[in-house]
Amino acid sequence: MAWDEWETAKTTVAADQRVSMRLNQVPGGSGSGQSDLVVHQDDLGAVGHEAFVLHSQLQKEADIAGAGADKEGAGSTMQAAAALKGSNFALGGELEATVSVWTSQVKSILQACAHISNHLDYSKKAHAEDDAAIAASLQNRDGSAVPASRLAEYFK
Repeated sequence: MAWDEWETAKTTVAADQRVSMRLNQVPGGSGSGQSDLVVHQDDLGAVGHEAFVLHSQLQKEADIAGAGADKEGAGSTMQAAAALKGSNFALGGELEATVSVWTSQVKSILQACAHISNHLDYSKKAHAEDDAAIAASLQNRDGSAVPASRLAEYFK
């Protein structure tokens, strides 16, 4: 995007400073009490499975600190760093730092993958329970659900 396109976009957005609220529903929906957000267990399962597969692959293949470990448990990269440091090469210390940063980053990604996988296993159930609790607390006098379009009246 060129600079003048950016300036034009900013001007257009600044000129359109309306304050409004948009509900996430089908336009012209009847508010029949049916959910607007639909997530299928298969969708969550597929994403969770891919996160699990990525976690497993990373755990096996991204471990440069432990790859080619010797009797003491030092990987080949750390062995090379120690040999370089022993020969007074500055590269040895830098290689150690690289392994340390790499290991830290891999652990962060592994945690994220595990979190995604574990979270998606339970998301649909938790959201269904939340929806049921909200539906139970937002009912008309006759027991029917309050439609989202009716809720918008309270926010005006």
